[in-house]
Amino acid sequence: MTTRILRGRVLSFVEEPQARDDRASYRLIEDGAVTIVDGIISAVGTFDPASAAGADIIDHRPYLILPGFIDAHIHFPQMQVIGAYAAALLEWLNTYTFIEEQRFADPAHAARIAGRFFDELIRHGTTTAAAYCSVHPQSVDAFFTAAGERNMLMVGGKVMMDRNAPEGLLDTAQSGYDDTKVLIGKWHGKGRAHCAITPRFAITSTHEQMAAAEALAREFPDLHIQTHVSENLAEIAFANELYPNYGDYVGIYEKFHLLGPKTLLGHCIHLSRRETEVLADTGSVAVFCPTSNLFIGSGLFDYDRLHSHGVRIATATDVGGGSSYSMLRTMDEGYKVMQLRGQRLTPLRSFYHLTLGNARAMSLDHRIGQLAPGMEADIVVLDSSATPQMRLRMETVDTLEQELFLLQTCGDDRAIAETYVMGEAQKSKLAS
Repeated sequence: MTTRILRGRVLSFVEEPQARDDRASYRLIEDGAVTIVDGIISAVGTFDPASAAGADIIDHRPYLILPGFIDAHIHFPQMQVIGAYAAALLEWLNTYTFIEEQRFADPAHAARIAGRFFDELIRHGTTTAAAYCSVHPQSVDAFFTAAGERNMLMVGGKVMMDRNAPEGLLDTAQSGYDDTKVLIGKWHGKGRAHCAITPRFAITSTHEQMAAAEALAREFPDLHIQTHVSENLAEIAFANELYPNYGDYVGIYEKFHLLGPKTLLGHCIHLSRRETEVLADTGSVAVFCPTSNLFIGSGLFDYDRLHSHGVRIATATDVGGGSSYSMLRTMDEGYKVMQLRGQRLTPLRSFYHLTLGNARAMSLDHRIGQLAPGMEADIVVLDSSATPQMRLRMETVDTLEQELFLLQTCGDDRAIAETYVMGEAQKSKLAS
């Protein structure tokens, strides 16, 4: 039995913050200790030298210790198209993404990129993500193999797409169903792996394939479902053209019974009132991807509108449409989107989303998202003085809110002092 104690300023949320000064929403221990036994948190409290005797003590003072960041929507095969220039979503997909993803038919390429992908997440403090693999089963094998080597809790799935893509990226309704079912049997529940049913989006799936995804959801009701909806106006028009009798874009997924509490819907920018109410009624999750939405010019997510209707909201990088792996950068761009909408994203709510909020949105809050006894020890350590600019600003910071906002606004991978996965330090092991 290995006992490790992380000492530092321990911050963990217990509820969604309702105001800038909602101190009841979080617990902050200025000289705190997170005790970890064999990868599980056994205690959280004020550091006590007497009780720490015999433990492996790692002193992270004056840094902040938080639960590891969680990314609710990311594409692992898109690492080498990040920052690719295009005018809009469909052009970007056809010009770069679909070409790049064909390379994942090669298991060696898939394995190389998977390793780099998880190293990049760790570098940026992300310990769990919901990821899209490519259409190739070997891309899923590479994804979960690399995640398992790092003992990371990951959600991932083979995209199902049988039309409106290059021949090298097409499956069929039957093969998409068969391959996904085999991968579920092979990977789901192995270590910390969670398989997701992943019809890419309605544009790239025929009615027959959507029915196959529905059959999988019926057979495996505990699995996550992930797809895209209402990211771009041209995309919406095309989806409604392909499915003319379904009322609206969300209605496509609704009629194939793909909505529910474990459904992660990327983007959700241009939703009608009816679509918003359907998401709220079904408990489906709208995933806010601000860096991607701004980079591709898709639109401004209406956070307050969805939140006021009771829609569950998660946040995500959406790499490679998103331009950074950093969840800190993501929330900085999210703040700016909401500013343009005349809305306010408080620092407390930002960090709630990065941790407990995204864990709840992904139905994983019984395992991750909080620093509390019994939780898995996925942890990030944040240095608010990581750069000369940040050090200078910290001279005048005197509240937690100001410090968190500085991290969100100016932080990146340099602000990640360490990333722990199941209690094991991972970032310090990476090559620079």
